[in-house]
Amino acid sequence: MHSWNLDDMPDLSGRTAVVTGANSGIGAVTALALARSGARTLLACRDPERGRRALEAVRRAAPRSDTRLVRLDLADLASVAEAADTVAKEVDGRLDLLVNNAGVMALPLLRTADGFEMQFGTNHLGHFALTLRLLPLLGVTGPARVVTLSSLGHRIGRIDLGNLDAARGYSKWGAYAQSKLANLLFTAELDRRARASGRDLLALAAHPGLAATELGQAGPRLSGRTWAAKLERASRLYTQPASAGALPTLYAATLPDAPGGSYYGPRHLGETRGAPGPARRSGRARDTNMARALWEESARLTGLDADVV
Repeated sequence: MHSWNLDDMPDLSGRTAVVTGANSGIGAVTALALARSGARTLLACRDPERGRRALEAVRRAAPRSDTRLVRLDLADLASVAEAADTVAKEVDGRLDLLVNNAGVMALPLLRTADGFEMQFGTNHLGHFALTLRLLPLLGVTGPARVVTLSSLGHRIGRIDLGNLDAARGYSKWGAYAQSKLANLLFTAELDRRARASGRDLLALAAHPGLAATELGQAGPRLSGRTWAAKLERASRLYTQPASAGALPTLYAATLPDAPGGSYYGPRHLGETRGAPGPARRSGRARDTNMARALWEESARLTGLDADVV
């Protein structure tokens, strides 16, 4: 049986894509693969210097590609609004693909610029706000997709609508799992709303399995535990590289007959590694009532119109 890989990606000439967190890891691999396949690719990055280095790397590897850099800090809703405005100016009215890739993991209790718990605020609310602000460009003049990255960690996640700000206690792994569950519920509700409105938009999700990226080092560094960061780096001996971890994202982004609402991840060893295929959601990730409630609450928190789609 043939295993899907980068050689199976279609020609994306004439398409435009935005990838958040494109300066390293899975985001960098995703942006490069899209650029090499012909897509005009906007790299949305928080750190301008790291973003410039990533942009230069893509241009060296895909010299004929049309690539741009967009400043985006998902932990600041003002930055999200500015990034959306920049994208709108760059894409001339049409966006074909948004990859909500950026994220943080297992941080000590921190707050975003708007006062949200950092993991929920970055991983979910930042991407929620970005997607809603870009909706006027998505699926209105041709088919479009939104691919949002979740995690195996979503399976232990619970949404606590009464404690999204971690005012009543905080667990770094619980907060991470909640944010990744929120990514799946957001995907399901976005896809439902797009279908109900007749918009030519598919919302899909993906997870990378166990992939060697920089994601796991921020938490130990911010906590001052250098030994934990070293342990995380050692764990890369049994993880797959970012080039493999990006395959489910690219699969969701480009598979011609992918149904809306689909969720993809590695197929082997408990979805930790291997070629991409359908992934398993937890029961909580299939809760349509919670998906609606989370959407409404996310719109309230971000000050956006819940009924924009």
